[in-house]
Order: sequence, then C-alpha cells, then structure tokens
Amino acid sequence: MAAVRPYRIGIVGAASLLGKELGEALADSALANSDIVLLDAEDAAGRLSSSGEEVSFIQKLDADAMSGLDIVFFAGDAQTTRTYSTVARQANSSVIDLTYALETEPETILRGLWGGLLPQTVQPDLTTPAVVSAHPAALMLALVTRRLRQQFRIRMVAATFFEPASEHGQAGMDELHQQTVSLLSFQSLPREQYDAQIAFNLLPALGDAGKVKLAAVRQRILDHYQKVAGAEAVPVNVQVIQAPVFHGYTAMLYVDLQEPATVAEFESAAQGDRIDLVGAESDPPSNLSAAGQQDLLLQVRPAGAGGTQTDFAVWIAADNLKVAAANAIACAHELKRLRPQGSVQ
Repeated sequence: MAAVRPYRIGIVGAASLLGKELGEALADSALANSDIVLLDAEDAAGRLSSSGEEVSFIQKLDADAMSGLDIVFFAGDAQTTRTYSTVARQANSSVIDLTYALETEPETILRGLWGGLLPQTVQPDLTTPAVVSAHPAALMLALVTRRLRQQFRIRMVAATFFEPASEHGQAGMDELHQQTVSLLSFQSLPREQYDAQIAFNLLPALGDAGKVKLAAVRQRILDHYQKVAGAEAVPVNVQVIQAPVFHGYTAMLYVDLQEPATVAEFESAAQGDRIDLVGAESDPPSNLSAAGQQDLLLQVRPAGAGGTQTDFAVWIAADNLKVAAANAIACAHELKRLRPQGSVQ
C-alpha cells in the first residue's frame, strides 16, 4: 500500500514580517506535520529561519523551487506574488495571497474564516486554485459586527483604525524607526514609504509620492468587510489613521443600536471565540497588550450617560500579523480538505 506523504507547503517571502509569523503559526497549527519550504529573493536566500522549534534555511525563489508544492502562501511583496503565483498555479499548487496582489483577478476569491466568521451551515467554495486572505482590520470589524448583529439590530457603525507600520512590512517599520532617530538628532527625515512625518504624529492622509496610500487601505478594508460579512453586513463608516506605532492594530468603534441595551448585554453579545473582553475597571487594550495574543481584545463603554442606551464606544486591539496568519492558515485548512493528498509511489 502506498505511503501517504505529508503536504508540502511553501512560504514565499519567508524573510518578511508576515512570512516569519506564518512560519511560527504553522508550527502551532494542525498543519505542523507538513513539509514547510521557505522561499524568498536571492538576497534573503541562505538565511536561517524558524518554524516553531524547526530551524531551516531560506531557499532562493525561482520556478524550479515552486514544483511539488501543494499549497503556497505569498507573504512578501505584490510584484513577486503576481509573478510566481502564475508559476505556482501552473504547477497545480493552491495559492493563498496575503499581499492582496490578486484581489482584482476574476478567478480568485477572498475569504475571511478567522474566528468562525463563515456561518457553519455554509461550506466555503475553495475549489479555486487562488484565495486572497482578507485584511486583518476587515476581519476584526466583521467579527465584532457579526456577533452584535446576532442579538441586536444595528443602525450603523463608525470605525477609526490606527494603522501600524508593520502593515507595510519591514520597510515601513524601518522608516518609522529612522524618522524617530532622525528627529531626535535634528536630521532630515527619510520619506520613501510615507512621504510624510509619521514619527510622533497622527495623519489621516500621507504624501502623494509615498508608497503607502491610506485611501487605498481604507477602501480595501471596506471592500473586504463587505465580502466577508456578506448578507450580514451592517452599514459601516471607516477611517484610517497612520499611527506612530510599530505593531498592532487599535480601533475605536462607535456602535448605534436601534434598541436600548446595557453594557452587560452588549458585552454578552460580543463575547465568544477570538474575542477577549476587558472590563471597564481594567486598563484599556492597546497595541502593546495585544502583541503576541491570538485574540482580539475588546472593551465596551457607554457613549453617553445612563445605564441603558443605544450608543456604545468599543475600543479594540489586535496583533495584525497574528490575525492575518491565522486567517490564511484557516484558508489552507479548507484547501487541504478539498485537495486530495498525494502518495509516495
């Protein structure tokens, strides 16, 4: 009888922040027994990287390295995804895109499975060879609103997300660091990524010459939220602020209900898998307290006076890289279920 071989999973962009997070998350998942292949550009090839307790060399990314992979995560840059996702699909590999490079292609689908977002009665159609993993802010918003909608009628939600530098990779992190050092030493600021001073600053828009476009980020969050929430989507207004923080999303949600409720009732509705409630007597969640956490941290406060009301302020924080990696791995589980396992001949 033929021996069943382990799945071979590739991480393209293994040296990136998200690639490293994926490697760690895979080691703690049901896919831990898979053969993990770390791939990146030539300048990163040969570096040591870890997947849980396993230490591996990053291999040079080329067409030959893509052969024989069952599932390929793309966690580097968009151009690499566009180039090598075609190679992966030609090699009959399933593709999971965390760079959003493929989100406008008609043959791809977007999925948000983190926190059980897809109703259990619906089986996701992941027979397509390419899946785009939903934006972490959209997942956070969809999870909270879905929980609340199961108990309340919601008039509208206004959400302000504070964007961390890690959402834009190592280059975004490095520029924030360099700007901070330059400001403290009275030197000129690097502006390639943001075309604006983001250190010690909050901005709703960035310079036109920068690589980071907050308007595009806001639109992506809205689009992904609508697709993930589907028919359950409630009306939302989203703003994105570039924050001078290295890592972790924080957000303020203003939730307007159609019928009055107490804070306790609101908290009870929100509570569940992937949401960790923080009481009003405790310090509010922050990007620091959320770092390294698997769950979304949430604190509820009444937006006005009185014990029963319709308006609530919800402060949330989450580790953006962990949310993105967890959702991508959830997509991989579905692809694995639908993909027949190979055998050693």
